[in-house]
Amino acid sequence: MAKKPVKTKAAAAPNELAASQVYRICDPGSFSFETTADLPVLHEIIGQERAVSAVDFGIGIQSNGYNIFALGPPGTGKSRTISTFLEREAASMPTPPDWVYVHNFEQAHIPNAIRFPPGRACDFRRDMDKLVEDLQIEINQAFEGEEYEEHKRKITQKVGEQQESRFKELRDKAEAKGYTILRSPSGLAFAPKTADGQPMSRELFNELPDDRQAQINAGLEELNEELQQVMRQVRTEEKAGRESLRDLDKEISRYAAQHLIDDLKAQWGEVEEIPEYLDAVLEDVVENAQDFRKSDDENPMQMMGLALPGRDGAESTFRKYRVNVIVDNSHLEGAPIVKEHNPTFQNLVGRVEHMAQFGALVTDFNMIKAGAIHRANGGFLIMEARELLMKPYAWDALKRALKTCEIRIEDMGQQVGWATTATLDPEPLPYAAKVVLIGEPMLFYLLSAYDPDFSELFKVKADFDVMADRDDANEQLYARFVAHVCETEHLPHFDGPAVARIVEQGSRLIGDQRKLSVRFLDIADLIRESAFWALRGNGGEQGTLVTAADVQKAIEHHTYRSNRLEERLREVITDGTIMVDTAGAIVGQINALSVTGAGDYSFGVPSRITATTRLGDGEVVNIEREVEMSGPIHSKGVLILAGYLGAKYASEGPLSFNARLVFEQSYGGVEGDSASSTELYALLSALSRLPIHQRFAVTGSVNQRGQVQAIGGVNEKIEGFFATCQGKGLQGDEGVLVPATNVPNLMLKQEVRDAIEAGTFHIYPVSTIDEGIAILTGVEAGEADREGVYPTGTVNRLVADRLAELAEKARELAAQGKDKETKTKRSTKNPPAPPEDDEREEE
Repeated sequence: MAKKPVKTKAAAAPNELAASQVYRICDPGSFSFETTADLPVLHEIIGQERAVSAVDFGIGIQSNGYNIFALGPPGTGKSRTISTFLEREAASMPTPPDWVYVHNFEQAHIPNAIRFPPGRACDFRRDMDKLVEDLQIEINQAFEGEEYEEHKRKITQKVGEQQESRFKELRDKAEAKGYTILRSPSGLAFAPKTADGQPMSRELFNELPDDRQAQINAGLEELNEELQQVMRQVRTEEKAGRESLRDLDKEISRYAAQHLIDDLKAQWGEVEEIPEYLDAVLEDVVENAQDFRKSDDENPMQMMGLALPGRDGAESTFRKYRVNVIVDNSHLEGAPIVKEHNPTFQNLVGRVEHMAQFGALVTDFNMIKAGAIHRANGGFLIMEARELLMKPYAWDALKRALKTCEIRIEDMGQQVGWATTATLDPEPLPYAAKVVLIGEPMLFYLLSAYDPDFSELFKVKADFDVMADRDDANEQLYARFVAHVCETEHLPHFDGPAVARIVEQGSRLIGDQRKLSVRFLDIADLIRESAFWALRGNGGEQGTLVTAADVQKAIEHHTYRSNRLEERLREVITDGTIMVDTAGAIVGQINALSVTGAGDYSFGVPSRITATTRLGDGEVVNIEREVEMSGPIHSKGVLILAGYLGAKYASEGPLSFNARLVFEQSYGGVEGDSASSTELYALLSALSRLPIHQRFAVTGSVNQRGQVQAIGGVNEKIEGFFATCQGKGLQGDEGVLVPATNVPNLMLKQEVRDAIEAGTFHIYPVSTIDEGIAILTGVEAGEADREGVYPTGTVNRLVADRLAELAEKARELAAQGKDKETKTKRSTKNPPAPPEDDEREEE
């Protein structure tokens, strides 16, 4: 027997939004200027009071560890804010000292670092270069003087006279004994004399009697021993003579250099380490005075065609007397502000360079190069956090400098442990600078979570927002920002309506009628593009004003450059390749709205959700989840549906159905809970067997109490469905259900507002599932009485009845299954008697 159809009660006409509610205009009359050229210069930072306060605090406090991390999305004014405050603070701070590296005459591999008053290091370098030149002149003149030659001659003469006296004494003694001294290539030798005083030949010596030969040999041996003693004395006297000459050279060198060194010490006595350094220079000059003397050899020594370092003032000879200025603050007034855009390890902490020389790499203190930390010492160092973290060992080097308060120049090879070549180990410099890192919020949170040093070294968090309140004051500041961009970039100025359109776009970018975007990177781009179209439209004439039409054209052209993918998707929906209905009514089917991103452009796309139900155990199956295409947030939203159904319709009994939900023609992942209310509507339609009008699209999340919650991208979603309806032919009754809490987020395009004004497109704000299902089905949802019974003919009553019907069927099936089980057990306990033998044979 067929059931009689249940008469449903039509829902009351829903409240829909007027065109004035889906967009907040900016009245050009609120601006008192004719063009932005009339506005004063912008000094304020718009909408960043919290971050500005943090930056001001971080710059002002001088305790260790209070470095600043400025976090926020790109284009929120972080760099401009930081620069503004640092420039103001740096101007009032003392200029930090200069720093130089000089040769360490005791340990050449550890160059000495010397601090100089600001701007004086280069002066000392010039003085040292001049000192070397003066030393060459003075020393050469001293050694070319008659006095030096006279002293040298006396020393040489004295040594010669001593030698001549000893040799004469030895010769006289030999003559007295009948011997003479001969000079041979091997040196001095003795020979016996003949009667006429001539040296005896070997033949005559051999003719002598043996006793006479023995006597002569004994005399020769005695004389040779005396000769050896004389030669030792001569060598000692020669050595003493050389020492006297060296002492004379040192005395002359010291005399020539001392007054130059003393003059320099008197001039630079205010620098603490200079006297000691100049004393070391003097001692080295005295020891190596020959390097300052002119060589008589006009042709320098060469190897492989290359001149070797000589004594004629060659560059390498006097490199050790140079001064390597690594920090020069002579151009500064106040503290330095250094922005390092490529913070590699070496660009940060400095490096020791090498040069190839005859196939080998050599270096000295002159090849020490400063890094950004050196240049910023005593001031401020600004870096992008992402760039810093991407460079190997740079982050560790920065932390080491901040923790130890010193700058140590190290070779990168030493960091990884594979350095094998000898290099320098420069004396570390004391470090005192404020570091400002600029980066994304995620980097700040990751460093806070995973780097234990981060919170100790960067204690000031400057959190830059992306939005500010849209009030009269900020709208006026927006106008001044437009003027600022026009002035700094020499663009045509804007009139009042054009600025008003910029303000409205600022609200649309942030998706809130009550807020303005302070991501000024986008606003500045819009200003530039609007000015471009204004100039093009007026042939580039001087005095062109940018109008609201130019701003609108810039917005539309920006969309046109980015929406190719959106248009292609719209085409496949219009031609039916992707099935989306905008007319008719279908049970268990509904239009959902989602947002798709394509780089810097996002747009809304409708998609079909279907739901089917059958007898089961209360499980709501998310097909996307089963095939691992559902994200955790979307899966959570689906699980909430079962909680809602159980609490509302079966709080005291079981849910005896199974449901399956799916995004039709979905070929990618699904994430987010903005479709959870949509899925619930489809599920209620399938249970109540009431069709949903396909002219509607829905967005919004839901909680277990059936309250519709706000979602993101509401403007893109509405505009996406409106474009789909246009493509399929706008009938005039299409509309979108949005959470009531999203109404302040509506900043819809002009064409959508025009359709709403004409009554051909509709926006319905809903707060609960009951409100939404009534609009979608045209049937009242119904409210339960005190006994929990819903009125007949309402959606909730139909759902409750259907669930009760399924529960009854479940009980019947359970009872039938129990009866069958009982009969099976009885037949097992009392089996039938076996047939007779002849019967078995017949069988």
